[in-house]
Amino acid sequence: MRLKLDLHDVYNKNRDIDRALNDIIEEALRKKAKTVEIIPGKGTGQLKKRVLRFLDQKEIRAKYHRVEKDGKNFGRLFVHFKH
Repeated sequence: MRLKLDLHDVYNKNRDIDRALNDIIEEALRKKAKTVEIIPGKGTGQLKKRVLRFLDQKEIRAKYHRVEKDGKNFGRLFVHFKH
């Protein structure tokens, strides 16, 4: 199972970004999803950096296995889980 989160709609709302990221991580854990696809978009890269900082928090990092940056699409990340 793969879940998907497109951040285009909340790109300039700080609280909504963190809430959306936290919600998708928790949903992946509940549903035992293997992968979450996060789409911060290409833009300036600031939203992607913010997503990576969020994922690098110690308490969040403990919930997933690894993060993969899509080599073909700069505006997409994959978060992989082991259950």
